[in-house]
Amino acid sequence: MLTGYGVLSRTCFQKTNFLAKQFHIFQLHNFKSFTTTQNPQKFDRPNSLEDIHYTKKISLANILQTYGFPSSVLHDFITKNKSLLNSNVSELEQSLEILLLSFKLKQNAIVSLVCNCPSILELEFLKRWEVGIVSLGSFGRFPGVVKSVLEVCRKFDMDPHMYSSCVEVLRRFGFSDGTIIRVLEEFPRVVMIDKLELKKHVEFWTLQGLEREVIDKICYSFPIVLGYGVENRLKPLLNEFVDLGFGRRLVREEIVREPRILSFDVGELRWYLGMLRRLRCRDSIKEKIFNWGEFKAGFSVKQRVDCLCGYGLTRRDALNILKREPRAIIYNIEHIEAKMEFLLERMKYRVDSLIEVPEYLGVNFDKHIVPRYNVIEYLRSRGGLGFELGLRDIVKPTRLKFYNLYVKPYPECEKLYGRFSEYVETKSRHPVGLWKCFKPPKYPDSKDDVENLRSFAVDV
Repeated sequence: MLTGYGVLSRTCFQKTNFLAKQFHIFQLHNFKSFTTTQNPQKFDRPNSLEDIHYTKKISLANILQTYGFPSSVLHDFITKNKSLLNSNVSELEQSLEILLLSFKLKQNAIVSLVCNCPSILELEFLKRWEVGIVSLGSFGRFPGVVKSVLEVCRKFDMDPHMYSSCVEVLRRFGFSDGTIIRVLEEFPRVVMIDKLELKKHVEFWTLQGLEREVIDKICYSFPIVLGYGVENRLKPLLNEFVDLGFGRRLVREEIVREPRILSFDVGELRWYLGMLRRLRCRDSIKEKIFNWGEFKAGFSVKQRVDCLCGYGLTRRDALNILKREPRAIIYNIEHIEAKMEFLLERMKYRVDSLIEVPEYLGVNFDKHIVPRYNVIEYLRSRGGLGFELGLRDIVKPTRLKFYNLYVKPYPECEKLYGRFSEYVETKSRHPVGLWKCFKPPKYPDSKDDVENLRSFAVDV
């Protein structure tokens, strides 16, 4: 047995030695084939670069997360801004310290500023502005002013003294400190406007019969108006208002009451008013739209068009939606924004679905949309739906039809839906016992009535 075992082990050893030699020859052959390439080091370099970049990304993510960056946006932010991988980590941390400690910016403001303008983290630029911010005087103590000014100056490579001279010009024209702060926060590009153009603005509004205090109020409420040209924007716009039949006094009063009316493009109000006059809807809805006058109605359409365009719709599609669903013009902007956020974030539908189902913006949010979505979401989570429902399937059916389709077969959905549910306490239309007030009074029977009844019974 031992001899046999030795013979077998010797045989296995010979086979193993033969295979090892063959494998060694194969390795040498493969090595020679790789060395025939021009740059053999390139096969080892990517792994080392990836390790370096990965380590750098981790250190950058840790620093940014320390200063308030949410972890959900760090990966995309670092991937889009590859220049950060070549930056010095210590200098980057110093830049963030300057934004937080020297400029007194809150963490959410720092996140917004860096995301909008990543080059703001250049250390030399921030050190130069750390000294130059003193030129803004008391305005440099407002974080909103500092944030807006830094972003614009970094994008257009401006020096601090340009803003200090702009502040002096605005003060010279009679603007209050509160208005100057608001202008620097909302429209920091005012520094790029020539002082002669600013002077034209003040003279133009003075010729319209407005006092300096009113002009100051207009610029405070709508700072971007300082960026509109007088000759190519404001004059043609006011002339169009007059051509539409609005008196100059009415136009002046509407501008003072709502300065954002000046955001109209030339010809825009004419188009909106023509659309409103051709609306095909109930008279009650049309009366509510024109309740405050045509000027206010046209501006309401513009506000809702701008709101819908902010979510990705074109102006043509937004106008078609309002034309097919005029009730959306009556609702407040806050209600429309709430519906849009619910549609995109919770219901996960595309914004294009509004083109097919504009009624979504016209129905009641709390009584119509939310209960139906709760029912559909519950059935979807339990596997009760064998197909995917579109927005039309949720909004279009009547209350009774939706109840019969999705609520009645599932008793547990009745509390979610609320409508037609026996478990939900329904409010009666009249107070309890009100029917007693409408019950006819009971009069006692007279002798004549009794005789008449007896004679009638005999005849029968």
